[in-house]
Amino acid sequence: MSIFADIKFNIQLEKISFCNYRLTIDDKKMKLTFPQLLQLRNKVNELTTEDKLESLINNENFVLLFISDRKHLVFLEIPKLLDLKEEINYCFSSF
Repeated sequence: MSIFADIKFNIQLEKISFCNYRLTIDDKKMKLTFPQLLQLRNKVNELTTEDKLESLINNENFVLLFISDRKHLVFLEIPKLLDLKEEINYCFSSF
């Protein structure tokens, strides 16, 4: 039994089948293939470098991010962007 069974996280990344994933941000569910997940990981890592984060915080405080080959447009504030990075890193570290 997990202590986190009753907790609903804002961002979830789960493996559906081989090379297919489901990303849930708030109530929006998006299906991703492994190459799309790699592309998202690269984009999120690019956006969360120290210089880029400082620039975002000083200017807009949010990011508009296209996901899944431009099928979905997501509005992410800085804390959610960092949560997404953490979730993706956790997914890749669990392999």
